[in-house]
Amino acid sequence: MVIYLPAQSLDEEPLLDELSPREIVRELDKYVIGQAEAKRAVAIALRNRIRRQKLDPEMAEEVMPKNILMIGPTGVGKTEIARRLARLASSPFLKVEASKFTEVGYVGRDVESMVRDLVDIAIDMVREERLDEVGERAERNAEERLLDLLMPPQEGEAAESAERTREKLRERLRAGKLDERTVEVDVRERGPTFEVSTSSGIEEMDINLKDVIPGLFGKRTRKRKMRVAEALDYLAQEEEDKLIDMDQVTRTALERVEHSGIIFLDEMDKIAGRESGHGPDVSREGVQRDILPIVEGTTVNTRHGFVRTDHILFIAAGAFHVSKPSDLIPELQGRFPIRVELKSLSEEDFIRILKEPKNALVKQYTALLDTEGIKLTFTDDALEEVARMAARVNDQAENIGARRLHTIMEKVLEEISFAGPDLRKKNVKIDRAYVQKQLAEIVKDQDLSKYIL
Repeated sequence: MVIYLPAQSLDEEPLLDELSPREIVRELDKYVIGQAEAKRAVAIALRNRIRRQKLDPEMAEEVMPKNILMIGPTGVGKTEIARRLARLASSPFLKVEASKFTEVGYVGRDVESMVRDLVDIAIDMVREERLDEVGERAERNAEERLLDLLMPPQEGEAAESAERTREKLRERLRAGKLDERTVEVDVRERGPTFEVSTSSGIEEMDINLKDVIPGLFGKRTRKRKMRVAEALDYLAQEEEDKLIDMDQVTRTALERVEHSGIIFLDEMDKIAGRESGHGPDVSREGVQRDILPIVEGTTVNTRHGFVRTDHILFIAAGAFHVSKPSDLIPELQGRFPIRVELKSLSEEDFIRILKEPKNALVKQYTALLDTEGIKLTFTDDALEEVARMAARVNDQAENIGARRLHTIMEKVLEEISFAGPDLRKKNVKIDRAYVQKQLAEIVKDQDLSKYIL
């Protein structure tokens, strides 16, 4: 599972260089409730990166990131803290499950693939930033090309009259009055692409023969009819590709990965355990030993160039219900010097999660139903009842943390969501009685409660 994070707009968030660790925690508080210790740890790690960049190069090379191991049950905010931290820092971010890797020699993914995936994410990030910079210019160029197709340039005495007509055409184009007209556009045909997969770590590398043997495949184009609105989008993309220097994008992305990349290694507890010598878990220690050089600092060969992992920040996480952090091999334990334990969420935490964060569930459901004209309001006692039910089910069944709120809220709002625009009464108030009514049958049947909630 890969999570991609776009670059954060500087208009929305304060500049990272201006944020103290205390202010970084304050920013994280907007999205994650509680877990102060974990927030302090990641805030210090992030601030140390800023401090490192201000050192002279020789000293900066010696300062290694202090990797973090988060210990806590599912649904308490481990991933969200790491994700929001990366977004705050505009850092390339990858979440990957450690359990998806297997020891070399077994069928499974090669551990170096996490670095290759991070590079691809960084390239997408930097390219998106460049697109924002050249977007307006590309649109202007595309507009001129489209006007040339609609009305070819004139020469001589007719040129002055044609220019006036062209400006009128431009106004109609911008007003959307030409969107349904059809034009013929030269569309580039793609050359053949071959995918090569081997067990020697060169995975997911596609070789384009046009790069390998330039000149063998000419830039073939074909005429294609399309609507003006579609043609404008296509031509704008072509212009963007011309204006963006992908070599520079790649260089910037590689540098960003090396100096500010964050890899979130989830499910570390699944690979904890020493070699037993036989059985289905035979490769656990092998996976740890394969991950070790990446975390320690090595050079990984990607299709875009070599990447050093020395200064990538690794945040590992796991529930560690059955195994313990001490079950990891000593070398790997030593690479995660900062340990933080995240606490299980209480009923009070659930109430805060429903109300306080920027992306709070209540705000999400209210906004969703508002699109159909339904004004949803939740009373405080309704949210207390939802929180009480979530805490109770987590105690009686499996503890899945804040994710339990999703299942309960879906059940509470099932009828309203289904009726949607057919509802005659557009102002809907959710109170404690309504919540209890919606969950009454499930609460009575303990087995059904475990199954549904």
